[in-house]
Amino acid sequence: MFRMVILTALLAVAAPALADEEPTGDRVAVNGMKMYYEVSGKGDPLIVLHGAYMNIPAMGEIIPVLAETHKVYALEFQGHGRTTDIDRPITYPNLAGDVAAFMDAVGIEKADIFGYSMGAAAGLRFAIDFPERVDQLVAASVAYDYEGWQPAFRDFVPQMSVEMFLEMPFAAEYRELAADPDGFPALVEKLIALEHEPMAWGEDVAALETPVLIITGDADVATLEHSVAMFRLLGGGVMGDMGQPLPASRLAVMPATSHTAVINQPALLHAFIEPFLQGTTPKGFFE
Repeated sequence: MFRMVILTALLAVAAPALADEEPTGDRVAVNGMKMYYEVSGKGDPLIVLHGAYMNIPAMGEIIPVLAETHKVYALEFQGHGRTTDIDRPITYPNLAGDVAAFMDAVGIEKADIFGYSMGAAAGLRFAIDFPERVDQLVAASVAYDYEGWQPAFRDFVPQMSVEMFLEMPFAAEYRELAADPDGFPALVEKLIALEHEPMAWGEDVAALETPVLIITGDADVATLEHSVAMFRLLGGGVMGDMGQPLPASRLAVMPATSHTAVINQPALLHAFIEPFLQGTTPKGFFE
């Protein structure tokens, strides 16, 4: 939040110079809800998907950085930010379907996807369910199987309660943007239920042809072993310098980084994301 205060102050000072670069916000009908989204930048389309309990501002500085080279469409999911809630559970297939419906509504046939946390799992599910609509997927802080979450997190899930989340800072922040300022408890109930949803997508991941960049913190909510296992399912983990091209998918580990610290390092994220989206690789001795 302190970073966001600083960013807001800097943008206010630079407002005249950045006037033409301000994101454009709008709402569109998606599966019975009014989905809020913002568009910024120019270039190939890149859809940005936020994490649970978050919104577009909470994604921080990575969006304007990505907008320097891409046309970024940042969405707010069901019941999050300025998007309305509907009488429907929040599940990863539902979120993936919402992304597809959003693309239909705004006329995007195919796009790159960048998701963080819940948004990364939604992006992964989207790549599984709608492979023809994804160019490349960047999935930060993701798991493809419930068993991949850290034991401490799996132990915490049964203890989750609405009351617990009502005491967290983002409960008050929710009211500032929410389409329904009193809708936070209902959102929490749905997101707790999401944590209990079955998740075992190993076969689906292994069948993916979409290039995936997996980004994880070395102290993230998914274990390092799980991130490596996912990378191997995607064809990664082989030896380079043997005359064969590197796999299309990649793995990046952010040092000294917890789950919530991943999104607060835009420069490092961008250093991983941009070369992947551009298809560039470091050159070895034998090239």
